[in-house]
Amino acid sequence: MTASRTWRGRAFLGMSLDGFIAAPGGDLSFLEAPRGRGLHTVTSADHPALVWETFFPEVDALVMGRATYEKVLTFGHWPYDGKRVVVLSSTLPVGTRGVKVVRSVEEAATTLDSDGADQVYIDGGRTVREFMAAGLLDELTVSVAPIVIGGGIRLFGEGDHADLIVRGSHVEADGFVRTTYKVLPIQ
Repeated sequence: MTASRTWRGRAFLGMSLDGFIAAPGGDLSFLEAPRGRGLHTVTSADHPALVWETFFPEVDALVMGRATYEKVLTFGHWPYDGKRVVVLSSTLPVGTRGVKVVRSVEEAATTLDSDGADQVYIDGGRTVREFMAAGLLDELTVSVAPIVIGGGIRLFGEGDHADLIVRGSHVEADGFVRTTYKVLPIQ
């Protein structure tokens, strides 16, 4: 992969306690309204994890897979105005309006380099795993919801491997345990 890249690959994901980033069918509603709001013990820390409100404004480009892109299109509004968006897909037409479609992680990395990207939000479970495996994910923030959903799409699976360093962690009023990790280079 490109040794001279100047951009940082960063992921920010929510998941259930049992490791699912989406319920069956791609349903994300379990992340929106966890039960027990206001009853959780909030923790503060000298080194808290990142929160969306500070993470997202730092991002100048996004990379997501086709499934994540199609899910975002169901939101009713495009939440990425002002950001460059790269979609990793073997099936979307290259001329898809408003995004740059690429066919491989290598092509995504080259595109980000040539576009002068700095802080890149990597979104979608498969895309996060592929960027991590390619040594292109530098930071991972995971928000674990206080819920077990029993099935769906996992963040990691058999064969995935990464060495991580905890950079910060805390619990918020919604009960999410947020942890930010530095992803160590592949050895």
